[in-house]
Amino acid sequence: MKRKRIVAIGGGTGLSALLRGLKKYADIVNITAVVTMMDDGGSSGRLKEEFGSLPPGDIRNCILALTDKEDILTKIFNYRFPITKKKPYVGGHSLGNLLMLALADIYGGFEKAIKKISEILSIKGKVLPITLQQAQLVAVLEDGRKSFGESKISKSQKPIKKLMLKPSKVLHYPEVIDELWKADMIIVGPGSLFTSILPNLIIEDVCDVISKSSAKKVYICNIMTQPGETDDYTVADHLRKIYEHCKNKFIFDYIIVNSGKIPKKILKNYALENSYPVKIDDIDVLKSLAKNVIKGSFVKLDKSGFIRHDPEKLAKVILKIL
Repeated sequence: MKRKRIVAIGGGTGLSALLRGLKKYADIVNITAVVTMMDDGGSSGRLKEEFGSLPPGDIRNCILALTDKEDILTKIFNYRFPITKKKPYVGGHSLGNLLMLALADIYGGFEKAIKKISEILSIKGKVLPITLQQAQLVAVLEDGRKSFGESKISKSQKPIKKLMLKPSKVLHYPEVIDELWKADMIIVGPGSLFTSILPNLIIEDVCDVISKSSAKKVYICNIMTQPGETDDYTVADHLRKIYEHCKNKFIFDYIIVNSGKIPKKILKNYALENSYPVKIDDIDVLKSLAKNVIKGSFVKLDKSGFIRHDPEKLAKVILKIL
């Protein structure tokens, strides 16, 4: 039987969680992850500033999520050198990010570094950058001001009206479009709406190809609101913002929403950071924005006490749709 082709679009921990579940079914599905390249904070931001490198962090995490020996490799690749006065340039960087930088230099390009490390680790799928072009996110706030850069957008403390790119025209990585055309299913999310999801969709031609594709289109909504980005957002608000940025070119065939309970102690911890569960709108409202609505308990607590999507439950519902 020919394997079905899934393209998952996003970034950060959300996309990694989805890939972690799907890789167990790599014998029946062909997995391609399309990853945002707009991170400008932490180690990725420093490498971008110091070496002109594209940010490797989200790419690294997605590659690790598709490996068989994820636990040990994650410990190795995520190891961060201590910050000391003797090593100001190495301190704070993760080993995985430095390895990506070295491979890009050795093999002559960031995309070649991704392919080489994917080959070395024998990942169960493919990881692609949305672009190889240096670009900066620009958020237009409701009061008319602008916030520049991924790391500053979530700290703006004002509602975001629109997301743009600087420069305004950023070229997509050609292989991304090829994979979208071949896909049987296109998944958007889970992930930060304004810093992981929309940065991919506002790249020219991406929404257009998604709209013309015959693939099933699925949106996985975040479980919690994100301070400074999606304060007070409902599920419908997330959908409307995506459609607005895609100029209403398509409508999702399915949306996956968490309706599972979260322990009160965990919710109190999130409330301290002004983060709350994304409210689920009336079913009639949701069905006006998507053809099918799937509710269920998709919550999982990680070792640090953070709420994540459960990789196995997500994978099972995705396969059921497929």
